[in-house]
Amino acid sequence: MMVYDILVAPFVEYGFMRRALVACLCLGLGSGPIGVFLMLRRMSLVGDAMSHAVLPGAAIGYLIAGSLSLTAMGLGGLVAGLSVALLSGIVSRATVLQEDASFASFYLTSLALGVLIVSLRGSNIDLLHVLFGTILAIDAPALYLIGAITSLTLAALALIYRPLVAECFDPGFLRAVGGRGPAYHFLFLLLVVLTLVASFQALGTLMAVGLMMLPAAISHLWSRSLPAMMLIAAGSAGFSGYVGLVASYHLEFASGPTIIMTASLLYCLSILFAPAGVVWRLFPRSHLAG
Repeated sequence: MMVYDILVAPFVEYGFMRRALVACLCLGLGSGPIGVFLMLRRMSLVGDAMSHAVLPGAAIGYLIAGSLSLTAMGLGGLVAGLSVALLSGIVSRATVLQEDASFASFYLTSLALGVLIVSLRGSNIDLLHVLFGTILAIDAPALYLIGAITSLTLAALALIYRPLVAECFDPGFLRAVGGRGPAYHFLFLLLVVLTLVASFQALGTLMAVGLMMLPAAISHLWSRSLPAMMLIAAGSAGFSGYVGLVASYHLEFASGPTIIMTASLLYCLSILFAPAGVVWRLFPRSHLAG
């Protein structure tokens, strides 16, 4: 009975816990594979920059709606995120700056602008909600939107999977066969922004990228197969969401940071005990000749 009370009862007794769990599972399914591709494309910090880039649009959407409406904030965040992605690409092609430097510059501007907008018209509590999320306050319409974005993300990844993999590992080959690398790059950035838009009400703009990059890093330590990495990333993101919610309920911690800290704990354990981790490197296996 104790196991039931700890692991199951919170979700049976409270609807907000069930909605938060479903949101975490959906976000894990969409964020995990996106994070794997971000890591393989060496764009991990770009993902972090994009999560901050949606803040001004989300803040404007919040002020227009007058509440934490995921639809209004999501539309604003989508416009802001895509604008930063396009501007960064234009700047990197028109100047000597690399794309990561452009993203860093725009994300700092976006973060400051978003905080300024919320501070001018909202309260400190509103600012905390935008920055750190309110996963326990997710309602049914927000849940439907998260599920729709996750479904769209997975379907789009399935459609562009092969050219996306080719661009990750051999962009020269994709150019040689007439592949539209820039178009796939933009589509991928669109999926990143959509996933961040789905995540920021739950985890806030500061931690939305957490369920992307931490599970992706975990999967890279456990596997070298891309499909397996995507499955491990999605599974570890969903598991982090479940354990984080249970821990936050019983320990009375903030739910969003607890979920990210759970993923961080899994990452630390993977560093130690995964096949590519520290412990296995201390005891190298004998080389098999032939």
